[in-house]
Amino acid sequence: MNDSQADYIQYRIQRSDEFFKDAELLADNGRWQSCVNRLYYSSFHLIDALLSLDGISAKTHEGLKTKFLQLYVKTDEINKELGKLYSQLLDWRHESDYSIFVEFDRNEVLPLIQRVRNLNEILLEKIKSKS
Repeated sequence: MNDSQADYIQYRIQRSDEFFKDAELLADNGRWQSCVNRLYYSSFHLIDALLSLDGISAKTHEGLKTKFLQLYVKTDEINKELGKLYSQLLDWRHESDYSIFVEFDRNEVLPLIQRVRNLNEILLEKIKSKS
């Protein structure tokens, strides 16, 4: 890995951490729509970093999800339930950003925080093992 790629990976890891902490703050304040958005982006940045270590980039969020599912979930490197979680996060992020009258609540979002923390920890382990 060259210095430029290492900087890119580190940047993505830092952004992920920042967004996850933002999600926790938003949850503490009952801002469920924004919390879902930040949870999604916390995982998005790590998945982007992981795929970039494989020399893969995606131009869209759906493209990133597709590559992640193909290379990591379908090959059982990442648990299928975690793959479903990431897909759900993308769907919910899209709904919270673009749909009218979509409201998330505490009961839906709070359980996601620990699940996303687990997903992100696994993604970080994969990144570290490749770097």
